[in-house]
Amino acid sequence: MARLEVENVSVAFDGLKVLDDVSLVVDSGAAACLLGPSGCGKTTLFHVVAGLSLPDTGRVMLDDADITGHPGKLAYMLQKDLLLPEKTIVDNVSLPLILRGVPRREARAKALEYFDTFGLAGTADRWPAELSGGMRQRAALLRSYLFSQKFMLLDEPFSALDAFTKADMHTWFLDVAERFGTTALMVTHDIDEALEIADVIYVMRGAPQAGEPTRIVGAEHIVCPRGERSGYTLTEEFLEHKRRVLDLLGRG
Repeated sequence: MARLEVENVSVAFDGLKVLDDVSLVVDSGAAACLLGPSGCGKTTLFHVVAGLSLPDTGRVMLDDADITGHPGKLAYMLQKDLLLPEKTIVDNVSLPLILRGVPRREARAKALEYFDTFGLAGTADRWPAELSGGMRQRAALLRSYLFSQKFMLLDEPFSALDAFTKADMHTWFLDVAERFGTTALMVTHDIDEALEIADVIYVMRGAPQAGEPTRIVGAEHIVCPRGERSGYTLTEEFLEHKRRVLDLLGRG
């Protein structure tokens, strides 16, 4: 597990300020969500956190280390699973270990240790095209976990799934996160998804193209433990959190 802190990050492109003094914290073992409309700068912030781009001001801290501009410190999972079609599932999942120099046989054996837990039993020698969207996302999440067991960045990982599969994936992800103590920061446009998964939701607002840089306008802390959220969406507590998030988004 690891603690992430984004400190006073600002980013501009060609004189257009996209992010303005953005700060947030993801405590060790927690899950946080970035929630905001399309085009507000969530992906720009993710690129800074992942070390793929440098901010104009500010820094990113992982525990006590400054990782600003240093890629490869955090696992980064995109919307698409990006599984290689010419490789079996076990070879796809074990790629992060192989790239670190772990011998292929040892990497495959290590990856296989997690197949049951990640709901991938019986898929090791199958091809990506043979799996459903939900199963492919499970494989992609396991690959991300093996890349960095300390911290995962998840960029709308469930957005391409149908509603029923997405609901199942939420339940499964919460179970896995609790079991392994996973620390995660996730981008989503889905308020209900954020409320189901996160311990804290950072709400972002802004319209950079209109000259209004994006800021974090509030943080909604979810009191209900992640391990106790079965049926949570039907509670008054859930609805009250949703009202406050909508207010922060200016849609209340």
